[in-house]
Amino acid sequence: MFRILGAVGYQLDGQFHSIPGARQRTLLAALLVSGGRPVPAEQLYTELWGESPPPTANNSLQAHIYRLRGTLQKVAGTTAPPAHLVTRASGYTLEVAADHLDMNVFRGRIAESRRVVADDPRRAYALLEEALGLWRGSPLQDVPAGPMCQSVALQLDEEYMTALEDKLWLGIGCEDPFHVIGELKRMSTVHPWRERITEMLMLALYRCGRQAEAVEAYNKARSRLVEELGMEPSVQLRQRFRDILNQDPSLRQPFPVC
Repeated sequence: MFRILGAVGYQLDGQFHSIPGARQRTLLAALLVSGGRPVPAEQLYTELWGESPPPTANNSLQAHIYRLRGTLQKVAGTTAPPAHLVTRASGYTLEVAADHLDMNVFRGRIAESRRVVADDPRRAYALLEEALGLWRGSPLQDVPAGPMCQSVALQLDEEYMTALEDKLWLGIGCEDPFHVIGELKRMSTVHPWRERITEMLMLALYRCGRQAEAVEAYNKARSRLVEELGMEPSVQLRQRFRDILNQDPSLRQPFPVC
């Protein structure tokens, strides 16, 4: 399996293997994140060398293509379907089975979780855990920030955060909310502007009988928003705060899953 959710490389016989050379890693990453679409040589120049590629960029790209094909031959030594680096008139394409790229497996688990969540929230929770377990650090972390790879990395970061929030939300509803409080507190410190995290922290604290701490979590978040951004919390977060103050019975009832 090829891996980009962390360092770029491939897994062979249970061992992770990195790709030697920053430009060869970047080339592989750019082809993997393109989703099987041809990547023009000019776009690869920008990924590999930035806005000012050298006069010898075409020859250098051909050399990197040649070396990458050699790396792919090693990967083909497994029982997995081999990956083929194909030269086309419109650019270069890496043909690889969808389930042999961790990004695709991650997204597939997320999609399946959302499909089953209404009928089987515990299964949805397990699928989210599987998806998040594929991550080994920041996506494409050892690849220079070319425009295409950087864009995909930012998108994946957001998908990761949303999946983690979904898992914690299900954790409040399906599991003991006590077990997610620590993670929610950590996340509220690292991501102070994500109001969904604050809302979940408030709800988890309240469901554990810690109403005063839930109120404190809201007040801290509101003070931070007002002082640093000059804005009030969202309508939804303010309503959750009022529900907690009023000990609304709905806070103890099963809530809709996302």
